[in-house]
Amino acid sequence: MNKEIVHFIKKSEDEILELWMKEMKTIGDERAINIISDQVFYNTSKEFMELVVSSILDTNEKYYEKIGSFVENVVRIGWPLTFLTKGLRTLSKILYVKFTSENDYNFEQTNELIWEFDKWLTPIYDEMIETYSATWERTFSLQKIALQELSAPLIPVFEKISIMPLVGTIDTERARLIMENLLTGVVKHRADVVLIDITGVPVVDTMVAHHIIQAADAVRLVGAKCMIVGIRPEIAQTIVNLGIDLEQIITTSTLRKGIEKALGFTNRKMIRVEG
Repeated sequence: MNKEIVHFIKKSEDEILELWMKEMKTIGDERAINIISDQVFYNTSKEFMELVVSSILDTNEKYYEKIGSFVENVVRIGWPLTFLTKGLRTLSKILYVKFTSENDYNFEQTNELIWEFDKWLTPIYDEMIETYSATWERTFSLQKIALQELSAPLIPVFEKISIMPLVGTIDTERARLIMENLLTGVVKHRADVVLIDITGVPVVDTMVAHHIIQAADAVRLVGAKCMIVGIRPEIAQTIVNLGIDLEQIITTSTLRKGIEKALGFTNRKMIRVEG
């Protein structure tokens, strides 16, 4: 029966593909379809059809390779998992209707056809869900790593001077990343002075201050000066009210003042050039 199904799909491939695309545009996620061009939608739909046929004709190794490649492509263009599961159910319905309309099946043969369809498509359904979940988790993990790296970058701005601009809240995980990037960056960029800019940190409580002080202490231990810049009046008041000791750390209210001091530590200074 499987060979018969494949032969039927191959014989009416264009028609089945057109019916499938039309139906998916009706019942599928409108946003998922609108974010890609008609050509990409056609190519991806055709690849989907070839994948279904591959489950019967190709070896397991080749089939798994195709399903992995297809699902990665689907995740990349932003189609949700429900689009794939709906796609399989839609294909099953289209094939059943065409099969029964073009063949004079009795009740027993119709039941056998339904059973064969189920036996054929269920493993594909399961494999797609499993592969999609694994691919999405891997993609999410890579994106998370990339975002973490961007959340605490150490940027060299002058020779021997680097800045770490911080934006948003600082939790324990991010504090660990700040410490790690600071120490690695100081050595990598051969920085003598590091400025931690907290202008974009909305709240500085005891925990946040503790993390920042720890980071500054660690920088000093590897032989560089550490400054905290961007301390707004309300942040300064909070730090005083909390009794947090910053006597061992150089602080300034703005990044500009911090850079001026950092240049001074490296025997340089800012001068105004008349235009």
